[in-house]
Amino acid sequence: MKKITILALHLGYGGIENAVATLANTLVTKYEVEILSVYRLYNEPVYKLDENVKVSYISSIKPNKKEMKYYLKKKNFNMFFKGIGQSIKTGFVKYVKTPIALRKLNTDVVISTRTVHNYLSALFVSKDIKKIAWEHNHHNNKKSYINSLVKSCKNIDNLVLVSNELTEFYKSHLGNKVVYIPNCLDNMPNKLSKLDSKNLVAVGRLSKEKGFDDLLKLFKKISVKYPDWKLNIVGDGMEKDNLLDLAKELKLGDKVIFHGYQNKDYINNLFLASSIYLMTSRTESFGLVLIEAMSYGLPCISYTSAQGANEIIDDSENGYLIEDRNEEEMISKIELLINDDKLRNKLGKNARLKSKNYSNEAVLEKWQKLINKRK
Repeated sequence: MKKITILALHLGYGGIENAVATLANTLVTKYEVEILSVYRLYNEPVYKLDENVKVSYISSIKPNKKEMKYYLKKKNFNMFFKGIGQSIKTGFVKYVKTPIALRKLNTDVVISTRTVHNYLSALFVSKDIKKIAWEHNHHNNKKSYINSLVKSCKNIDNLVLVSNELTEFYKSHLGNKVVYIPNCLDNMPNKLSKLDSKNLVAVGRLSKEKGFDDLLKLFKKISVKYPDWKLNIVGDGMEKDNLLDLAKELKLGDKVIFHGYQNKDYINNLFLASSIYLMTSRTESFGLVLIEAMSYGLPCISYTSAQGANEIIDDSENGYLIEDRNEEEMISKIELLINDDKLRNKLGKNARLKSKNYSNEAVLEKWQKLINKRK
């Protein structure tokens, strides 16, 4: 049986970490699977892993890059200078301890999940081991990001992209080593939402790129016309306090519920108790949460700026795509679904059907083909 090692930055909260856990649980049905995590943030991985997935940690040091950027932006130099020592330690882990661990790997395939790990895998993993880079972020036309990713894959066997758009884009730089494999659902639920509740739902990290500030502003207009409807926001992040302040400023009161970070069971129950899923991300390479919502029969509405949504949502069939972040158009489509339960159910039924394209069985087949392909 082949052994697969997934190199992860950490096993805490995040879209990449969710995808890593789901892939590990999918691959372990056919292979021996280990996750090698650079940092250990918590005693146990946030996302549930199959008991047969082995987890190893390189270090228990916790990275503080985001916090350092935040302190610098806020000109909190006292906290910034206090964090320098930890930053040096995390750099040591990244550039010294990680290469040592990679040299010692006894595996058949390494899947790296960050650009820096692509470089390290190419340099320090044995030449006999197949190396696959797995990219989750959208480049957003940033030349420096594009060039860095392309360069990191120079000595990598394959680059896996999670959307067709990104696959075609990077093929022009890396040719046939680029492969399209979407992210997948960890399971297909056997219950569907009845779509009869007055709940809107959105899930994601509370950060600028997720656009929750715009979501609150447009929901204010919805709530004036439909006071019985509530907006449920699930997630945590650096923008939490700003979003709470904005909700107060907009006088939304109990019409907006901030659930904080929640586990999958909690989120799945919320999907069952909701009628429409909303995405207002400024950028989104894939959008696994859309597929998760669709698997519960929820029609989804998203701005096209969330690039991954453009491949998942079929406009007017299982949801709506709103161009140019047009707030009035977004509100119009939400109101359309609020007022027409037959349309809501029709789109929800189609959403469920679309989600089956992303079952773990379908995606496992694509990974098997790539893993078993000779170097």
